[in-house]
Amino acid sequence: MADSADRPAPSRWQGAARADDYDAKWKLMADRGEDPHGEVAFVQRFDPTTVLDAGCGTGRVATELAARGVHAVGTDVDEHMLGVAREKAPQLEWVCSDLAELQLGRTFDVVVMAGNIILFVTPGTEAAVVAGAGRHVAAGGFLIAGFQLGRGVEIDQWEQWLISAGLQPLARHGTWSGDEFQAGGDYLVSVAQRPESSP
Repeated sequence: MADSADRPAPSRWQGAARADDYDAKWKLMADRGEDPHGEVAFVQRFDPTTVLDAGCGTGRVATELAARGVHAVGTDVDEHMLGVAREKAPQLEWVCSDLAELQLGRTFDVVVMAGNIILFVTPGTEAAVVAGAGRHVAAGGFLIAGFQLGRGVEIDQWEQWLISAGLQPLARHGTWSGDEFQAGGDYLVSVAQRPESSP
């Protein structure tokens, strides 16, 4: 039997939410007349024709992008979440994979990591996760991610992972509405780009 020290640490996501009620927050927003698709509107500022929803959960972002005419693909490590996504949008492509190991063999205009994805990955794999998402960004394309600060990942760490993945940090926003990030803010929406000259 392998020593427990040899086993990878579990993902922080395990037990964080159940697929059955993951969408409840967004439904409540819609019922109150609020827009639950701020991430989608932000992504559309970059006028993509193809988007990879990395860490898609139950497919909220990918499904809405597809409804707006974008070719969207979703990937997540949680098969139960993907089951819900497939029920909602069986016409879309849903891929079960750890982002650190993802190999789709193609790139996208935008890869979006909405919903604190980097905070829930297996501890110690963050750089590999960013690299896995990053290798699916087309030359000239963008990696866009939003997450809470002060929960184990800080801006300098994040941007170093981007640079190591061959991406150039471009902008910091404080909300998915595009507000400018303010020093001391507790939420980051990061935009990075793969240079046009990337292989």
